[in-house]
Amino acid sequence: MANSVYQINKGINKSIEFKGLKAQYIFYMGGAMIGLILVFFILYYIGIPQYLALGIVLAGGGGMIYYIYGLSHKYGEHGMMKVLAKRAIPKRIKIKSRSVFINMNGKSTSVKDKKTYRKDNGR
Repeated sequence: MANSVYQINKGINKSIEFKGLKAQYIFYMGGAMIGLILVFFILYYIGIPQYLALGIVLAGGGGMIYYIYGLSHKYGEHGMMKVLAKRAIPKRIKIKSRSVFINMNGKSTSVKDKKTYRKDNGR
């Protein structure tokens, strides 16, 4: 059995690229492989025939490889994180009270700070 040596292309201040996968997608592929091994173990444990379980896992593995390579080529090294961050920004801000805008001169707008608010004049 011969040892395999794979070249990992990495320059100065560049992310790792391995077989076309860039940056975090290498870890996604590793997680997918661990997940597929667990799926095979579960299928085999519950009594599904070995070759059927192997076929299911191989089909799922092929789909995962296709999907992860597609993400890597579509978004690149940082693009998917940027898309996820952009989704987290709200499209609009809803404010149901005018009190935010009434005292915009930097003073406190808290009701507790105002002594004139209490109807019983502090009694």
